[in-house]
Amino acid sequence: MEQFVFHNPTKLIFGKDQLEKLSEEIPSDVKNVLLVYGGGSIKKNGLYDQVVNKLNDMNVTITELAGVEPNPRLATVKKGVQLAKENNIDFLLAVGGGSVIDATKTIATGAKYDGDPWDLVTRKATPEDAIEFGTVLTLAATGSEMNAGSVITNWETNEKYGWGAPPFTNPKFSILDPTNTLTVPRDQTIYGMVDMMSHIFEQYFHQPTNAPVQDRMAEGVLKTVIETAPKLLEDLESYEHRETILYAGTIALNGMLQMGYRGDWATHNIEHAVSAVYDIPHAGGLAILFPNWMKHNVDHNVDRFKQLAVRVFEVDPEGKDDRTVALEGIDKLREFWTSLGAPERLADYDIGNDQLDLIVDRAMKRGPFGNFKELHDEDVKAILEMSL
Repeated sequence: MEQFVFHNPTKLIFGKDQLEKLSEEIPSDVKNVLLVYGGGSIKKNGLYDQVVNKLNDMNVTITELAGVEPNPRLATVKKGVQLAKENNIDFLLAVGGGSVIDATKTIATGAKYDGDPWDLVTRKATPEDAIEFGTVLTLAATGSEMNAGSVITNWETNEKYGWGAPPFTNPKFSILDPTNTLTVPRDQTIYGMVDMMSHIFEQYFHQPTNAPVQDRMAEGVLKTVIETAPKLLEDLESYEHRETILYAGTIALNGMLQMGYRGDWATHNIEHAVSAVYDIPHAGGLAILFPNWMKHNVDHNVDRFKQLAVRVFEVDPEGKDDRTVALEGIDKLREFWTSLGAPERLADYDIGNDQLDLIVDRAMKRGPFGNFKELHDEDVKAILEMSL
């Protein structure tokens, strides 16, 4: 293991009816709240009214930013920054999934920055202050509710980057009630489970060799998602299964699984480039790309892939060489995601090879990447071609 310091300042409030705690968590001196949400599902399921009623009981002035996109756009962030400055916002509340929270994080810092918030995303500038914010989560997927990360798309330049600036981009609190995920549609439920598994894979493939505790924790969460996913898809309104998956999504990316090492994150970088050009669902892109990233890199550390195959996908290694076992595990991952209904090829989104060079260019914008195995132009192109 490498030396590390772990600190997560977000207060996690988990369970049924926990929205009752909202008035306790927003500071009593707050006067102006920016309520950030997405396409309107929270109005259909009644959560919007519940949140607004709670805020009204606090006698705060509410300003709203609705319509945050699944791949949150810089233009929307800028709109939120403008609203925050014009209305003297002193607290932000994100009600939605990871995209809503990601946008809120960038608004929170952008509102305290004099320049273009894109400077923060591209790390040309570093936040020195932020408006405090909290979240009410409605989708199990990204883990953004308990980490400092944010992903923003600049559609004008076809660029999409992940960034973060703890503690400014850490939520003050996050309320997770599985009840608020009961109405999530089947496709978004599938994408959420693919996303959280991908987050664990990104961390599982790392360089340090002595991380047995972290490995077993990651493998345990993966196996739990694999066991629960089919049950949840058979009964989308199961509180028990929604609860399990909601917690798994948070644990997958709140920092606990990555103590003592740096994860890879190359596949996410490639997917960000794909969805910056084509605006496809993030997890859909990950479902397509990740098994191909694995196959492309299997010989870099075949033991690592074999361990995943045996421990998580229960591949029988008897009478097989290590590479065969590793590849069988990768195939089982593909089979599992396909069985859930996740896409297998870029062609599933009508993506061909006509924009591959642009995607490679966007992926390589900051130079070679990948902490498990460093990727270059030719690697990215090869993975994309495997994914067609």
